[in-house]
Amino acid sequence: MRVLVTGGAGFIGSHVVEALAARGHEVLVFDVREDPHADVRDPTAVTRALAGVDAVCHQAAMVGLGDGITDAAEYVSRNDLGTAVLLAAMAQAGVPRLVLAGSMVVYGEGRYVCSWHGAVRPGPRDVADLDAGRFEPLCPVCGADLSPGLVEEDASVDPRNVYATTKLAQEHLAAVWARAAGGSAVSLRYHNVYGPRMPRDTPYAGVASFFRSALARGEAPRVFEDGRQRRDFVHVRDVAAANVAALEADPRTGALTVYNTGSGEPHTVGEMARALAAAHGGPEPVVTGEYRLGDVRHITADSSRLVAELGWKPEVAFHDGMREFARAGLRGD
Repeated sequence: MRVLVTGGAGFIGSHVVEALAARGHEVLVFDVREDPHADVRDPTAVTRALAGVDAVCHQAAMVGLGDGITDAAEYVSRNDLGTAVLLAAMAQAGVPRLVLAGSMVVYGEGRYVCSWHGAVRPGPRDVADLDAGRFEPLCPVCGADLSPGLVEEDASVDPRNVYATTKLAQEHLAAVWARAAGGSAVSLRYHNVYGPRMPRDTPYAGVASFFRSALARGEAPRVFEDGRQRRDFVHVRDVAAANVAALEADPRTGALTVYNTGSGEPHTVGEMARALAAAHGGPEPVVTGEYRLGDVRHITADSSRLVAELGWKPEVAFHDGMREFARAGLRGD
């Protein structure tokens, strides 16, 4: 298969390129890091890149929380306009398959259960609660403590920041393209991806990169809130393998299929920081009590659909991955 990988020179994209090539696919990289004209918002450049292509693996995106609303236009331009231009060109060129780098951020908060009211959806956390160090969301009906659980793909979506909103819009655009063009679209809703080649010290690299960069400078990782936020840290090679599985699966034409893509092993942010610091040889993390308003408390998802339907499974165990990441090189961009 001849596959165009947008963002193929980036952190996740470069691993996807390697995984596809290892399976014998012909891979073309479309990335502004390698060619300043390779912008997914440029219809001429995209149309040229799609010549003779059988499938597209769309990794190019501006990632991160988004700084309130002030950078919304840039996120929408890079993520949503870029995706719209790409899909329009795919429809014209007759390229039938798309795998999209989705994100678990579209869910907002994860799944919660109240002992009195069952499954509930807490709203955004209150600033006064966060300032007071009350980080756990409470039952929106009775105010009782909640138990976090796993989110399935059919859960309602509730994006809580600009980035999350653009990732959901990408999925809607892909669904429209699939119906209109008779194409097959898959969105892999990535969890917290980490591993070699993560960018260092950028606002959009993710918490694992910030911790790793601090350790490289001999500084203690700074853990926000109380460190008990639950996440699913999935290794980048496992994410790349999920992309290959999605591209090689039998296509479902005319529709978008979404898959949670995580390790299946929830860990707290504090646990991850401690594991990474121990593997690196210190210093120990510091829990700061600081917070970011756009963050959610707990978000871990059930990836069993991806395992069952595409035969994918994560191979890199948490502590093995952290030991590797503690010594792996980071990208300087």
